[in-house]
Amino acid sequence: MTSNSLQYLAEGMLFGLAAGIAPGPLLTLVISETLTHSRAHGIKVALSPLFTDTPIILLCVFVLMQFSRYEIVLGILSFIGAGYIVYLGVENMRVKEISADTAAAAPHSLCKGIITNLLNPHPYLFWITVGAPLLIITTELHWTGPMLFLTGFYVCIIGAKITIALLTATSKSFLSGKAYVYIMRLLGILLLIFALLFIKEGLERLHIMEFGI
Repeated sequence: MTSNSLQYLAEGMLFGLAAGIAPGPLLTLVISETLTHSRAHGIKVALSPLFTDTPIILLCVFVLMQFSRYEIVLGILSFIGAGYIVYLGVENMRVKEISADTAAAAPHSLCKGIITNLLNPHPYLFWITVGAPLLIITTELHWTGPMLFLTGFYVCIIGAKITIALLTATSKSFLSGKAYVYIMRLLGILLLIFALLFIKEGLERLHIMEFGI
């Protein structure tokens, strides 16, 4: 493996690890689904980028190649994502306790993860500003570059989120009563905060309002 190949792999691993542990709606959903149902459902959410990122990457590469005005698309997407995240936040805040009925209910964790990631503007921002340009550059240098970058990226982003799901599951036995309710409400509040941030991004990208922060 050449030095350039190691560089592509290292870059993918670095960006994947950073995205895997960064606070955001998907990570919050990994923790929420693990606490509400089981670590298996948290892992399902962690796997969602495998299903969502291919169209996101293709879309971002296409947009970048066309040099279109993607700010409008991201602005509208921010509002759509904010609406869904508000729904998830309110759902978390309504949780009262861990019960058999809650655990038995069909959680559709993978579907939630896919929708959350597709409506989250941050993957689009990453791929159109960092990931897609790197893929284009490495393809021009050698065809193995994109493969190594993507391999390193997905091993680390999925691995980091699965690890967090497993760590969350180990503490589930200690969560009962008010402690569980408070944690779920905190997760709900975090989701609502993320929704506000996405609304802010949408307003700024559509040039409706500039916050200057």
